[in-house]
Amino acid sequence: MTQVQLYDTTLRDGAQREGISFSVVDKLHIAQKLDDLGIHFIEGGWPGSNPKDVEFFDKAQSLVLSHSVLVAFGSTRRPKVKAETDANLLALADSGVKVVTIVGKSSELQVTQVLETSLEENLSMIADSIEYLKAKGLTVFFDAEHFFDGFKVNSDYTLRCLTTAAKAGASCLVLCDTNGGTLPHEITVAVDAAGKLTAVPLGIHAHNDTALAVANTLAAVKAGATQVQGTINGYGERCGNANLCSIIPILKFKMNVDCVTDKQLAKLTEVSHYVSEAANLIPDDFLPYVGSSAFSHKGGLHVSGVVKWADSYQHIDPAKIGNKSKVVVSELSGKGNILYKAKEKGLGLPLEGKEAQKLLEQVKLLESHGFQYDNAEASFELLVRRAKPDYQPPFELVDFMVVVEKRRRPSTQKGMEEMLSEAVVKVRVGTEVMHTAAEGNGPVNALDQALRKALLQFYPSLAQVRLVDYKVRILEESVGTTAQVRVLIESSDGVDEWRTVGSSTNIIEASWLALADGLEYWLLKQKSNK
Repeated sequence: MTQVQLYDTTLRDGAQREGISFSVVDKLHIAQKLDDLGIHFIEGGWPGSNPKDVEFFDKAQSLVLSHSVLVAFGSTRRPKVKAETDANLLALADSGVKVVTIVGKSSELQVTQVLETSLEENLSMIADSIEYLKAKGLTVFFDAEHFFDGFKVNSDYTLRCLTTAAKAGASCLVLCDTNGGTLPHEITVAVDAAGKLTAVPLGIHAHNDTALAVANTLAAVKAGATQVQGTINGYGERCGNANLCSIIPILKFKMNVDCVTDKQLAKLTEVSHYVSEAANLIPDDFLPYVGSSAFSHKGGLHVSGVVKWADSYQHIDPAKIGNKSKVVVSELSGKGNILYKAKEKGLGLPLEGKEAQKLLEQVKLLESHGFQYDNAEASFELLVRRAKPDYQPPFELVDFMVVVEKRRRPSTQKGMEEMLSEAVVKVRVGTEVMHTAAEGNGPVNALDQALRKALLQFYPSLAQVRLVDYKVRILEESVGTTAQVRVLIESSDGVDEWRTVGSSTNIIEASWLALADGLEYWLLKQKSNK
């Protein structure tokens, strides 16, 4: 069985993505998560480039890692500077790690146009830097920057860079598709050429500028590379790096490369989401393997198949990577979707399907009017409950009215005007009708306040529910202000979160429907938990 080492560079290369700035604490916590995942090498940063990475390597000395080896990153010495006086190399030697990766040019054009030095001086820079770090007792990986682009222009020189690094004592020669423009068949040719030239293990570092970073990485492994570099979720500069969250399960399931244990692999989805949160980025629901929609099923034919045989529309068991299947309900659904979702939520529907068929027709009708239940499962659950003849809602709307008024402020603030929103709501709870009014900073907020004012008298615990997100979507932009509007509301009680949907040509009515669903759903959940 092929052995492949996983090398994660999320904390350095991944952090070069626009909008990401990990704190030292973030980096320490992520390193611990990567260790749990079974990553072999964790590149912590570039200690010679910034104070944050210096602090990270200092504090990382106290990290207890079970599987991973911490790596410091740097570059070869500068042109015409001795290795023993180069500040970057001194910082690497002083970083407290046992393994370092240094990047050096392996492209003729990069040497002459960017470094502005001679080809021979570049070779000396590679050799001197590796020899200096080896003399300090460090294991050295050499990142051959622009390797594949250089190979296309002058393969002889590019390969000389590799043999120079190998002779100097590099333990791995990492071939970099730095600009991300190489195609898989070109990767195969270049890796094969490098493999025939040296016995030193080869690695692959691919960028995703042509959406081929994962494919190029796998092509390199197939051609003989034994170290795979990438980032969690594919984070990185420009279009990102090779996504380890795709590469790891592909190696494991599709290529029979046992790079992590089954127990470690089951943490993959958790690690993906953790890094997203640390990066302050919304997790991508549609990422392969780890996205929350990676194993979602919407079409009726698909759901019918999955219910009978889980593998009918899934290429792996999502539980093996810590993910799970999901069935969504929409106008594309069949009766099986309805039955599956009802069973999933513990809401029994007759197997003969008349009730399910009626509910399916209702869903399709509502979705034709702008409702969408893919991401509003709380509203869908309410539809199922309301379809039962014995359903008793915790409250019912009698009517509401919203007034929006523009007022001039007192004369001390001439020219300043303010908006006032006031809502009047009538709701029935049991046999009692409550008539309440409230002001808010907008019509939806006023409605929310008025409704709560009425319901809190019967359900005091409702005070812990708050609205955490509010999205409005115009469904038919071409018809202007008469367009159908969809409102999606996310609510939370501090522990759980749920989404509800409303739709109407009137944005206030659409908001009311989603808002009322959110409160009704929570009240029903509280009742069922007692």
